[in-house]
Amino acid sequence: QVQLVESGGGLVQAGGSLRLSCATSATSIVSINVMGWYRQAPGKQRELVATLTSGSGTNYADSVKGRFTISRDNAKNTVYLQMNSLKPEDTAVYYCNAIPFRGGNSWGQGTRVTVSS
Repeated sequence: QVQLVESGGGLVQAGGSLRLSCATSATSIVSINVMGWYRQAPGKQRELVATLTSGSGTNYADSVKGRFTISRDNAKNTVYLQMNSLKPEDTAVYYCNAIPFRGGNSWGQGTRVTVSS
């Protein structure tokens, strides 16, 4: 089981930016096949925001393309989600997810993002 700790959420005005961080317990972040960010808004199902593979392939939800960027710092075993041009509809709890090569599926505790209009 990979331990994941998110941080960086908060309250921001529409049009603003936030950077979320997800620190892992993995000896090396490259032991993880896919890392991703998901979000869950009140009353809605959890949805994919962005994923990043060990080969640096990325995938984004259509709703965040061009505004959000997923990246990683291997030296810090940390994955980031840079969120720009935030909209009220981006308000949600954001969760980090890790799928190691050896199998399994780990989630962080979530960090809340609130975008005011």
